[in-house]
Parts: sequence; structure tokens; C-alpha cells
Amino acid sequence: MPNVPELFGSMVFNQKVMKERLPKETFKALKKTIDNGTPLNIELANEVAHAIKEWAIEKGATHFTHWFQPLTGITAEKHDSFIAPQDDGTVIMSFSGKELVKGEPDASSFPSGGHRATFEARGYTVWDPTSYPFVKEHTLCIPTAFCSYTGEALDKKTPLLRSMEALNKEALRILRLFGNNTATHVATTVGPEQEYFIVNEQLYKQRKDLRMTGRTLFGAKPSKGQEMDDQYFAALDPKIVEYMEDLNETLWKYGILSKTEHNEVAPAQHEMAPIFTTTNLSTDQNQLTMEVMKKVARRHGLVCLLHEKPFAGLNGSGKHNNWSMSTNEGENLLEPGATPEKNAQFLLFLTAVIKAVDENQDLLRISVASAGNDHRLGANEAPPAIISVYLGDELHAVLEAIKDGKSYDNRKDAKMTIGVDVLPPIPKDSTDRNRTSPFAFTGNKFEFRSVGSSLSIAGPNTTLDAIVAYTLKDFANELEKAQDFNKALQELIKREISAHWRIVFNGNGYDASWVNEAEKRGLLNLRTLPDAMAHYLAPKNVKLYTEMGVYTEGEMQSHYDIKLEKYCQVLNIEVETMLEMINKDILPAAFKYINDVSKTVINLRAVVSSAKASAETALLTRLDGLVNELAEKEGELSRRHIAAKAAGDVMAVARTYADSVLPAMAEARAVADEIEPMLGEAYKPFPSYEDLLFRIKG
Repeated sequence: MPNVPELFGSMVFNQKVMKERLPKETFKALKKTIDNGTPLNIELANEVAHAIKEWAIEKGATHFTHWFQPLTGITAEKHDSFIAPQDDGTVIMSFSGKELVKGEPDASSFPSGGHRATFEARGYTVWDPTSYPFVKEHTLCIPTAFCSYTGEALDKKTPLLRSMEALNKEALRILRLFGNNTATHVATTVGPEQEYFIVNEQLYKQRKDLRMTGRTLFGAKPSKGQEMDDQYFAALDPKIVEYMEDLNETLWKYGILSKTEHNEVAPAQHEMAPIFTTTNLSTDQNQLTMEVMKKVARRHGLVCLLHEKPFAGLNGSGKHNNWSMSTNEGENLLEPGATPEKNAQFLLFLTAVIKAVDENQDLLRISVASAGNDHRLGANEAPPAIISVYLGDELHAVLEAIKDGKSYDNRKDAKMTIGVDVLPPIPKDSTDRNRTSPFAFTGNKFEFRSVGSSLSIAGPNTTLDAIVAYTLKDFANELEKAQDFNKALQELIKREISAHWRIVFNGNGYDASWVNEAEKRGLLNLRTLPDAMAHYLAPKNVKLYTEMGVYTEGEMQSHYDIKLEKYCQVLNIEVETMLEMINKDILPAAFKYINDVSKTVINLRAVVSSAKASAETALLTRLDGLVNELAEKEGELSRRHIAAKAAGDVMAVARTYADSVLPAMAEARAVADEIEPMLGEAYKPFPSYEDLLFRIKG
């Protein structure tokens, strides 16, 4: 068994290592840069670079890379060796402060939404000292931001850092109003629970759809699925135990706080949950976690599937984003206070979140929109596409009393106000959880359950930080002008809770009646990515992001184009794969089976002249009809696919895929899935759901 305390962070140049390796004054200067964003001069940068290089070489590194997060949604890296040639034909290992702080990868081939031509290749990576360097395999990885020659953000980290700073600024203004003059920084924290499927690698290799798209495009329902609920929290398969032990050890080396592991509801589905940390670091670590999950699985003859809906009819995989706000003094601003004085502060921050979510339902939905997540939202386990806030019974009652100016049940003798004498302590975890809510309060944090399993959490958290910061700014502007702070505070909370009460929903988000109820409330139901993206460039959204300094209008236009383009590209690949599998795998398998059964009937009748072979004939008749129907569906899908690609601008193409092509894909799949169980085992064109879900071993 590994010595976990010694193992943890052993491949990370964290503050403990910095303190050991750097001169005292250099460490103090670097700590100031990390904590306050103070620039690091080149002399100090050279000292830091030398220490990092020496440490990395001891860990087996021969190369370094600026590790960044372009708008592809995954990480990118370009490796350079430490070697520097000498006049005598030898080399030394060298790494300068300039190489640490700044790099120059080719920016022309990364997504830019058409805002950069191919010949405009220059881009810069800039060290993010708030996220620690680490050694991965033989390479020192330096977390960086990525921008163009003209200064536009070309990555997910830069807007996230901007949004975190915006929230820090506005949250401190609120704290000062409550008399807190000692906190100097407010950061958001995140603990992203990561769901995933594990399948056998050899079976995976036989499925073109899994290899090309990450999900099954075909697959008849197995005789057993998840209806028995016997997978959830069940004892782990020994093969999965080996994988999880290896995964934990690898993650712990990288300083990732992998805490919880268990079987999820669907067969072959599992979950890993880390302890929360600051949003920037948590985002970097989750990107690394997804990469490690895949690599470790291959070491065990397995494949990790991170697609949001790899198997139709089973639960999809999400990434529950547990989000909160805390000061540098350790105070969680979403912790219900034990005293009425603290409750007033808590209620103001809570009200800000509720208002932000209600006014920006579209932005939250956009932040989790993808072709994969569209299959998941509203399905078995996932919350619906409609954004709402769950508060739990007790908080719901408290806010309702404030809204209505009535007495609270626990204090029937007093009118509900927000003074220090009336509002009672608010217990933590005073109610059950609501797994159907997309945005649920869970004691001292909000769980944003709509995030898809393969998505970077940078986008959703950039949005959360930005919309809450924007609301806090409005609150601070109003309260700073108030003559009577307590009176103004009470009026503000009551007014805003009343104005945004429609977003609060404690019921079952899976219930069909909720769709009608949400429509009556005026809540958005943005079912698909194109539906959501149609709202992105609305004036109120451009105003919010630009005023908060999170995105420029040009960057927003770029993101609009990129998200729609990626959606179209994903569906294009899926359709092309589906057509190929129908024509090269499913139809030929069916033809062969029909041919062999037909020969059996002919031979039987040749031997027994009176043989009716009625069962065989019925099978052939039914199968022949389905094969012809599948061929027709294939033709219709192909025609709609061609029409979609010629539909016009990127939004028109995306809408055509969503409204016309996806239904045609579902129709073709339904016929193919009806054919599959009729074929003999030896005629199956690829491994079935039963194989994939219940055969972890070879």
C-alpha cells in the first residue's frame, strides 16, 4: 500500500516545495504574485525557473510544456527539451525565466470562430502562477493562459480568471458593508463530481461508433438494464477496484484530492468525487483528471467513456459542479449562519445567487450546452433543460416568509424581518436533497447538476462567477448609498426574492407537469444547443460580460461561432459514422443471416417435401421488411444530412441538424435496434449492449 501523505502532490511544484527550494526572499515574492497578482521581475523569474527545472529533472523530466486549455474543451501542450547545445558539442539542461513565464504556440489551428486567418499564427501562453506546475510522464507542465497576438482570449482559463477577479471585487464590497474589513480576498470554490463508464477495450475496438463519437449510435435494449438498481453503490468488481486504486494513486501524485469512488446507477457506470478547492485550480485538476482516467483505463485493458450519453435508455453521465464562495479567512459566504447577524449576510448572498440565476437562465444553459449533453438533459438521471433553483423546505419557508411579510413557523410570535432579533438560526442540511434540480442548494454550496461529464468546468464556472458578480455589483451600488443600511437591506432582499420567486422550485423536475408549470412561470426551456445559443449575443448578455470584464464583444462572437460549429461537426461525424455502420455492418449482417436461413428452408423442403417451415418463413418475412425499411431510413438520413450542410449560416446548419437530422437518426436507429435481436449470435456485426455493459473482463 502506498504512503498516501508522501505520495500526495509528489509530482507537483507546490508551495511546500517552493519554500524548500527557493531562497526566502524569492519565495516571498512568488507568494505575493500568487496571492495578489503582483508581477514577477525577470531576475526572480530566472531563480524560480532554475529551481523548477532542477526539481523536475529529479522527477525524471527531460522536457517542459506550457499546458493550456484552448477552446477545443481539452488541454493542449507543445514539448520542448531542456537541452541547450554547447560549443564543445555537449549539452546542458537549461530553463530560463522567460521560458517559464511566456511561450509562443501556433495559434492558427485552434478554434477562433473565424476571427483569425490561417496566416495569423502568433499566439502566446502566459504562466498562471496560481496553478502549480507538475511533472507528467517525462514533461514539466506549466499551467498557462492562452491569448492571440492582438490580446483576445483563445482559451477557457483567461475568462475564468477574469470572472473570479470580478466576483472577488464585488463580494468584498458587500463584506465591507457588513463591517468585515479584514478579509482581503473572496474566491469561488468547486468540487466537481465526475461520472464515467468503463468498458472492455477489446469490445470497444469493435464498435466504430464508440471509437469515432464516444457514444453508441446503435444498440438494442439488453434483457437487463438498470431497473434492478443493483449496481448503485454495489461492491466493486475486482477489475474496477484495480483500476480505481491505480487512478487514485496517479491523481494523488498530481495533488488532486480524489476522495470518493463508487458504482453509479447504470451498469458499468462509476463516479469519482474530489474535495473542493479554488475554482481555477479545480478546473485545471478536472481537465487533468479526465486525461488520467482515460490513460489509466488503457493500462488495465479498459476504456473510460466520458460522453454524456454513451448508452441509450440508461442514465447519462454528469459532472456535478459544487460551487461556493469563501473568504481568505475561511468564511464560507453560503454557510447559513448560527446567529441572526450572520444570517442577514448569508441571505443577501443567497438572494444574489437566486436573482443571478433567474435573470441569466439562458447563460447557465448555454454554459452546459453541447451535442452530447443535449441527449442527457431531461433524461433518466439528469436534471431538465429548464433552469430552476432548489432551496429545501426550511430555506424555502424562510424566504417565503420574507417575501410575504409573514411570520416564520419557528417564530410565530414575530413578523419576519432581517433584523438581529427576529430571524432564527438556519440549520445546515435541514432538508433532503433534490436530484432532479439543475441548481440545488446543498447546505453551504450550490450543486450545478446540469454540467456534462465531458465538459470543461471552466465555462459553467466563468458564467456562475460573472452573473453573481454582476448582481453583487448592483446590490453594492444600492446599499452603499443607503442612509439606513438595515432598512435598505430588508427592503432589497424582500423585493428581489419577490421578483425572482418564479425560479425557486422544490418539486420533481422529472415530472411532465413541471414543463407546463415552468412555461406558466415564464422560465426558459432551451432543449437544444441551437435553442440556447440563439440567446447568447442578446444585448443584456453582452452588457453583463463586457461590464464585468470577462469577455469582449468580439470574444463572445467568437464563442458563438465556435460552439455552433462544434455542434455541427459532432453531428456530422455521428451521421457519417451511422451511415457507414448501416451500409458496411448492419445490412450486410442481416443479408447474410437472411441468406443462410433461406438456404436452411430450401434444404429442409428438399429433404421433407411436406415441411412448412412456417417459423423460418415468418422470420424471413419480418426481417426482410425491416431490412428494406432500414435501407429507406438510411436514404432519408443521407438526404437530410446533405440538406443540413447546405442550410446556410452556422446557426441555420445547427438548427437543421437539431430539428431534421437528429429525428432521422433516431428513426434509423429504431429500425436497426429492432433487427439486432433477430440475428443469430454469430451474425452480430458488433458487440451488443449486453457485451459492453456486463463484460468488463475479456
